[in-house]
Amino acid sequence: MVLLKMKFTQQRRVRLAQGLWLMSWLAVMCGTFVFCLGVYLKTEMIRRAEVMENTEIHVVPNILMMVGLASIGTNWVATRVCQDSLDASRFPRWKVLLLAWFVVAALLCVLLVAVVVLSYALQGRLEESLKVGLRNGIRFYKDTDVPGRCFQKETIDRLQMEFRCCGNNNFKDWFEVQWVSNRYLDFTSKDVKDRIRSNVDGRFLLDGVPFSCCNPASPRPCLQYHLTDNTAHFSYDYQAEELNLHNRGCRQALIDYYMDLMNSTGPGVLSVILIQMSVILSLRYLQTAVEGAMALEDPEGDSEGFLLEKGVKETFEDVKAKVLAILQFGQVDPNAEESADTEKAASPTPAS
Repeated sequence: MVLLKMKFTQQRRVRLAQGLWLMSWLAVMCGTFVFCLGVYLKTEMIRRAEVMENTEIHVVPNILMMVGLASIGTNWVATRVCQDSLDASRFPRWKVLLLAWFVVAALLCVLLVAVVVLSYALQGRLEESLKVGLRNGIRFYKDTDVPGRCFQKETIDRLQMEFRCCGNNNFKDWFEVQWVSNRYLDFTSKDVKDRIRSNVDGRFLLDGVPFSCCNPASPRPCLQYHLTDNTAHFSYDYQAEELNLHNRGCRQALIDYYMDLMNSTGPGVLSVILIQMSVILSLRYLQTAVEGAMALEDPEGDSEGFLLEKGVKETFEDVKAKVLAILQFGQVDPNAEESADTEKAASPTPAS
């Protein structure tokens, strides 16, 4: 049974081809948007690769860029098919290629759905990656003269200023690491010696934070040191000073930022999927309607267009049988080999 059959006159085929041509160019622009979105997301992740422990989350922008480029190519081909659909001498050349086109276009829709699913599924991996990456970034903050870590301080400072955050979880993370390099410590100072001796690992720890943690909205000049000592500053209460430093940790700030980016791709990607599906269905109707008119040897006559020549179940069985036949092509049948060997052994040996 033919699925969703429609009757097309010459005028309706022309209108369908024109509308599909415009929709295909719209899909090309959507593919460009998806590609640019993937490039932007990839760039933002590369910019902060030093505070990310692994690159598994990069699969989302990678798929976006791949699908965007593929969408541009496939839908450009669709525009060419539309132009040739009403020319009986040029349309037949697309007949073989259209099957591959439908497979690629359907695969693009599946990949776009996968992007939406992955953006939510990888949230936990993103959080763990940032947790470890930021922890290492804070620990290596002081190593400005160590190869491979020279720009770690600049990266963390820019990050904390841009996202108005401090530390991994909060500003107290800086109390647990030595973030001042030894080259800037006066080892003749009694305070420096006492702090190093009081620490088991011989580190210079203090209740202070880098300047990039300071909140510019604070009404008073930023306090970086002796943050837990209420007597070290005039009119200062350690528990009440909420504006002095950024309270939010950088891990949560980055998670919110990247998840907002990925979540914002959802509606856009779903719109692209709807447009791509419309192009697939419209092109299928145009293909069958034009081929029907050509089969009647009357390019300007009425014809019928449909989505499937048979029902869904019958079509699925036919596709399944063809796939199995392709998979079995070239495989050696052991039974056939055994029977051939038996026949060879049974055959008489010619006399010399």
